[in-house]
Amino acid sequence: MTAPYEMRFCPNCATALTMASALEDGGPKERLRCPACAWTHWGNPTPVLAAVIENDRGEVLMARNALWEEGSFGLITGFMEAGESPEAGVCREVFEETGLRAKVLRFLGAWEFLRMNQVMIAYHIRAEGEVILSPELVEYRWQSAADVTCWPGGGGYALAHWVTSKGYTPTFRGFRPGHDPNPDPAKWPPRPWSEDPRFEIAPQI
Repeated sequence: MTAPYEMRFCPNCATALTMASALEDGGPKERLRCPACAWTHWGNPTPVLAAVIENDRGEVLMARNALWEEGSFGLITGFMEAGESPEAGVCREVFEETGLRAKVLRFLGAWEFLRMNQVMIAYHIRAEGEVILSPELVEYRWQSAADVTCWPGGGGYALAHWVTSKGYTPTFRGFRPGHDPNPDPAKWPPRPWSEDPRFEIAPQI
């Protein structure tokens, strides 16, 4: 059974979608498919952009969403829009959410968010101006690399990379009270790719 917000009808011919197996590059695969016109719902992850925003004092901007409980602060994030690059998208999102003028310095990494079927693409941002929060955000604070705490999730790992680049060892906590504070050992600390079991080393020819 699909959730109310999930794809249920073919956008091509309006026929109800059904789970059906079809041969793909990796072999047979079950997906939501249209029995009338063979349209396939791939269910690809949605790209979400995240910004580790640094000011001229070397501090990072942390903000609290209006839907989060007190004490829960995270990065500025938002969905990538059609027709824009990730770099342009993250600068747009920073401006919309905070009023700050932003410039991308470097790519920090990409992490899956399986529960929401998203992939987070994170950047180190330098920004200037006066913070003017959007209605989605209720409070913010600037924190130093020595004081900020990270969490075991996409944005938290991006923040940990920034903390490390400042010469500090990141500390982790659960994003909310009761959440597991321990980072995934496959994702933190970073290791040489040749020692990371997630990567395969191609055989020499």
